[in-house]
Amino acid sequence: MSRPALLAGLSGWLPPIVVDNAEILRHLDSTEQWITQRTGIHRRHRAEPGTATSDLAIRAAAPLVAAARGPIDAVVVATMTPDRQCPATAPVVATGLGLTGAAAWDVANACTGFVYGLATVTAMISAGVLNRVLLIGAETMSAVLDRSDRGTAMIFGDGAGAALLEAGRPGDAPSFGPFDLGSDGTRPGLVAIPAGGSSDPDGEDRCIRMEGPSVYRSAVEKMTDSAQLAAKAADWSVADVDWFVAHQANARILDAVADRLDIPPARRFVNVDRVGNTSGASVPLALADLATSRRARAGDKVLITSFGAGLTWASTTLTWPEGL
Repeated sequence: MSRPALLAGLSGWLPPIVVDNAEILRHLDSTEQWITQRTGIHRRHRAEPGTATSDLAIRAAAPLVAAARGPIDAVVVATMTPDRQCPATAPVVATGLGLTGAAAWDVANACTGFVYGLATVTAMISAGVLNRVLLIGAETMSAVLDRSDRGTAMIFGDGAGAALLEAGRPGDAPSFGPFDLGSDGTRPGLVAIPAGGSSDPDGEDRCIRMEGPSVYRSAVEKMTDSAQLAAKAADWSVADVDWFVAHQANARILDAVADRLDIPPARRFVNVDRVGNTSGASVPLALADLATSRRARAGDKVLITSFGAGLTWASTTLTWPEGL
């Protein structure tokens, strides 16, 4: 009999340097009004020099390791800013958390990486492959930012969020519902770091680039459709949704998707204004912030959706656990 995967804990961590819009404008020819109108972002966090993505991941996940009710079998890190191109960052994180010997791997799906990771680890728990898994989204986006690039410099921030998942007993209701996952690789350049991979190993542009208008249209379309499919598969109507937690890309995208889904502002959870777009860390940071706010109640229905480079999209549902 398959075992349900239960959400046992959430935690997040933001590095100490706070970058407000005035600091961004030191490198850009723009205005604070233009930044806030287009993105809704007022500040974001930046890692201190010499800080690696693994450092952020370890800080975010450490409280969950301390609170775990048994051995952790695997550590999965969703990131587009790994410590190194090789090896994966997850083994470094596992060792840093005192979990040497645990299975460890990365998910390189950028902004959708955490939800893709959820789909993988919940299936593995259900199948009996793993019993308790630490899933982390962590990004040091400042390491791949061109601060003079108007399309990206104001948007991205650093941070990490983590979730602890464990096997329940047969008959327990799983925390997460069905997943909707998809991709379109016909336009990989819409969000990309052009150089450094095998397609351009000698190129010089190692910063993230984004075609904003095209990304906006695709993100709104795909997150709306994917969220609807996940809700339908869970036998939820949008009216059932207590909280809408989307990848915190920017405020205009979040509002456009929520408006299309007919989810009122009071049921939209937003933290992009104070953390920016943290890519793979975005969804777990938002969930951790929702937990910290104590606004979600046991049994609340949470609709989760994300969109990112690839292009990829991913959605699922979450029934908020008691005592989280």
